[in-house]
Amino acid sequence: MSGEAPRPYNLIAELSYRCPLRCPYCSNPVDWSRTRDALATADWCRVLEQAAGLGVLHVGLTGGEPSVRDDLEEIVAAAARAELFTHLVTAGLPLSPERLEELARAGLRSVQLSIQDAAPEESDRIAGTASFDRKLAIARKARALALPLTVNVVLHRHNLGRVREVIGLARRLGAERLELANTQYHGWALENRAALMPSREQLREADRIVREEQTRPGPEILWVLPDYFGERPKPCMGGWARKNLVVAPDGLVLPCQAARDLPGLEFWKVLDHDLAACWRDAPGMNAYRGEAWMPDPCRSCEHRSRDFGGCRCQAFHLTGDAARTDPACVLSPDHAIVVEAREQPPDPSWRYRAATGK
Repeated sequence: MSGEAPRPYNLIAELSYRCPLRCPYCSNPVDWSRTRDALATADWCRVLEQAAGLGVLHVGLTGGEPSVRDDLEEIVAAAARAELFTHLVTAGLPLSPERLEELARAGLRSVQLSIQDAAPEESDRIAGTASFDRKLAIARKARALALPLTVNVVLHRHNLGRVREVIGLARRLGAERLELANTQYHGWALENRAALMPSREQLREADRIVREEQTRPGPEILWVLPDYFGERPKPCMGGWARKNLVVAPDGLVLPCQAARDLPGLEFWKVLDHDLAACWRDAPGMNAYRGEAWMPDPCRSCEHRSRDFGGCRCQAFHLTGDAARTDPACVLSPDHAIVVEAREQPPDPSWRYRAATGK
């Protein structure tokens, strides 16, 4: 498929896997500490310039926590010079309001802030560290700087019952967008699935509340249902290597944040190849592009050009084979795996992600 790769529109720049939070649903690799921050400032600046040359319009600076890097202002300025819309995805610390102002001067265009719960003590418990008040300070500073603010809240068994309060908090903070993202079970979330999985009754009540709140003035509310309770899988990242490209902290170029876990796939690093080659020509990028790789029932399914067979990483972690139909699909021969998982008794405790600061 060399030379036939579609244009990517979004670059997910994972500047570091380091983060002072310990969220039990973190999507970073469970063995994230083995992946060092191998890209220097000049490397990231070169990646951003090459991304613009590929046709990328938007860059999300994320991690882990991007503000653990001392060169974040330089990276933002490089993205601005490349005329990329630069979006910061942050947990709110170690970022400070003063540093956020410096980032805005460097060319930052918008902010996404994660909050774990509307109740301060519960937010801190889920994050594994005291952070709620600092998060709110970042939200207020973003609005004072006229930066568009998105609040992201990952929902699960332990906070789903406070979804109305979460919406109220986003309104008070002046958020333009609220992402109510039910947990997707990758990384640490898969490790803690039994502790995080909501009941169908919780989801049904939350759905009722969200639909009611969506009719009221306030932020745009994005309500993302979990795969495990649907009938059709989601098109992972809009389809494998179709619109989004990920550059990991070690320079590995991936179609999604979790793809490095898939065995037998060869991805390339921006330290060895330019970004265009990593996107177009790396064998791993082409492994699941398009529809030719699909087995039945995907191959003959009318939904194949919309869901692209679902998530390759989820298929691998649940079945051991990345090429199988995503078990989240009701038509998958492995759908019973998902049914059993959502019906298992809840675990009263979870395993925290290890934290690290700068």
